[in-house]
Amino acid sequence: MTPQPNPEAGAAVKAADRDHVFHSWSAQELIDPLAVAGAEGSYFWDYDGRRYLDFSSGLVYTNVGYQHPKIVAAIQEQAAKMTTFAPAFAIEARSEAARLIAERTPGDLDKIFFTNGGADAVEHAIRMARLHTGRPKVLSAYRSYHGGTQQAVNITGDPRRWASDSGTAGVVHFWAPYLYRSRFYAETEEQECARALEHLETTIRFEGPSTVAAIILETIPGTAGIMVPPPGYLAGVREICDRHGIVFVLDEVMAGFGRTGEWFAADLFDVTPDLLTFAKGVNSGYVPLGGVAISGAIAETFGKRPYPGGLTYSGHPLACAAAVATINVMAEEGVVENAARLGADVVGPELRALAERHPSVGEVRGTGMFWALELVRDRETREPLVPYNAAGEANAPMAAFAAAAKKGGLWPFVNMNRTHVVPPCNIGDAELKEGLAVLDAALSVADEHTR
Repeated sequence: MTPQPNPEAGAAVKAADRDHVFHSWSAQELIDPLAVAGAEGSYFWDYDGRRYLDFSSGLVYTNVGYQHPKIVAAIQEQAAKMTTFAPAFAIEARSEAARLIAERTPGDLDKIFFTNGGADAVEHAIRMARLHTGRPKVLSAYRSYHGGTQQAVNITGDPRRWASDSGTAGVVHFWAPYLYRSRFYAETEEQECARALEHLETTIRFEGPSTVAAIILETIPGTAGIMVPPPGYLAGVREICDRHGIVFVLDEVMAGFGRTGEWFAADLFDVTPDLLTFAKGVNSGYVPLGGVAISGAIAETFGKRPYPGGLTYSGHPLACAAAVATINVMAEEGVVENAARLGADVVGPELRALAERHPSVGEVRGTGMFWALELVRDRETREPLVPYNAAGEANAPMAAFAAAAKKGGLWPFVNMNRTHVVPPCNIGDAELKEGLAVLDAALSVADEHTR
């Protein structure tokens, strides 16, 4: 893994990108994408030969790093055997991927509907819930992200929803627990849990329980800030759903497949949803794949009644072969256990030590390889380092922090006033400590904007 500089090739890549690629979530003339020449393990590099330790895991999906040889070989082998085949047929790679996923999902989530990614997994989970219950409404949290397709973005709680919010999508938003910035004036986790559940119950009561098809939650919210729910909250939501006949959907697109130190984050809370969405880490993002794990009761709804939905590439053989290889690699190499160990023994303690040294760190939270630092101007008032949904000059402190991290060879995951620590789940101890040292230095830049 020795990057070879080739600036001429990099310039050509950037020129073609500028001329022809339309980038997501971006004002096209205001961005300057890095031209990436290669990647391996926990690192990637540009055409100038500069190497970066990826603390973002792509978009939190390279759970076993880049170019794992066993997964690459599995894709090559599947391509030589059967590159593609329609979803209506039984295909070995598809069947085996579904079996391996079902073995690891909680409870009786034993039927797997494959999609192309997380957003369409959410779309289909909501469709299943509405058809199963015959009800129209979906409840979701304000601090959430569920995807960029039309229904998924309406379910999303963060500002990316605003431009596409139809106001007619049958979505009702509510406040989920977040003690650091409690909407319930709570002072303890117990208060936050109880008051958040009471708020949800009240919302359902005033919306009309008989109109609510589903409650969807990220088991641990990802992009919205990695807020680990307090003990008892998810179990409380499960009880509310059972009492009102509401389908409970857990979105594990980001939190699943080892990211939290368990195969699924639901295992941390001993809760089984009715539907569970996944993508990203299922095959480390090597070939697009997502899906919905379905309970027996909901699967039975479509036993003799056709499910009105599907995708041309559902359970694509190359994607499923990559999933089989990824799951086997994770089991054989102890990747889930590694994420749990490093989270408990290295990341958690080191980030808390950083918080002691840096006045810009307001809170540290997370588990496994799934952590966030909330950056603030003032620890006492908890004023965010930048305003909510800041852009341009208002976002300058976070931009300066990110630039300092990149200058030190660390590629951070930055969203609003937070930086997330989400490296590959199989990262080594030395690599992890290298990245944390760069993070330590970059936080000194954030400190310059504190009071």
